[in-house]
Amino acid sequence: MQTILGANGQIGEELARYLHENVTQDIRLVGRNPEKVNETDELVKADLMDAEATDRAVAGSDIVYLTVGLPMDSAMWEERFPPMMENTIAAVRRHGAKLVFFDNTYMYPRTAVPQVEGRTPFEPRGRKAAVRAQIATRLQEEMGAGRIEAVIVRAPEFYGPGKTQGLTNTTVFDRITKGERPLVPVSADTKRSLIWTPDASRAMGLIGNTPDAYGQTWHLPIDQNRLTYREMIAIASEVAGRKIPFSTIPLFVFTLAGLFSEKAKEASELMPRYGKDNIFDTSKFTARFPDFRVTTYREGITQILS
Repeated sequence: MQTILGANGQIGEELARYLHENVTQDIRLVGRNPEKVNETDELVKADLMDAEATDRAVAGSDIVYLTVGLPMDSAMWEERFPPMMENTIAAVRRHGAKLVFFDNTYMYPRTAVPQVEGRTPFEPRGRKAAVRAQIATRLQEEMGAGRIEAVIVRAPEFYGPGKTQGLTNTTVFDRITKGERPLVPVSADTKRSLIWTPDASRAMGLIGNTPDAYGQTWHLPIDQNRLTYREMIAIASEVAGRKIPFSTIPLFVFTLAGLFSEKAKEASELMPRYGKDNIFDTSKFTARFPDFRVTTYREGITQILS
């Protein structure tokens, strides 16, 4: 049995498809209101804030994937993520299941220095970054002590089809598909590291079913030909067959908006990252899984706009 905790989002859905097609049809989807992705999926309603419900959801599992996402709300992250991690750790320890944790890069430094798993330190700045550092460190403690068999898979910002949520989708590609002018955050000329969500899910499933991958952190694969927003929009113009003008929103505008809007305030924590190149290194994954085919930015942009 392979169980996905937080199965309702784009990552969980794509993971369920990958596992069904490549690994097993014995799949359990866990969430507040889970829906089948594959006809053979088992559905379990559970709130991961509830330790007993989490334990029941994990029981009988060989591999558990923790893919829970929450809205961009710092207070909610502080309230929910730490206990959900504790409950998941306790459940996999009790039932002897392996754990695959889907993580992000919020805790990494806001610099242009290449980000390399195992070498890049945690330097969280902001409430959401602090929470992500806290739960990742907590899991690393359990892994290091040998109390659970687990692996951390880490992804940069999402872009992609379907339910994919990310700043680039929202401000750039979604606006282009609506015929609206794309809004580039902070800088059009810094290099971005974006992950195509189906690639993230496929790679997570692959790592989760590779025994010697456990006990480590892995950066999930991206197109290493990093593009700027200016270059991405140029590709979108070629795909759409028309010149697409765009506007760049300076950092001070996000900061100012945060004084009047809670939603803008939550987003402003992340904005300084867009002023510098983001170099997310995935050479470790490429060396271990050389046959994994990554979706190029041109292929991804073409699919979104189609």
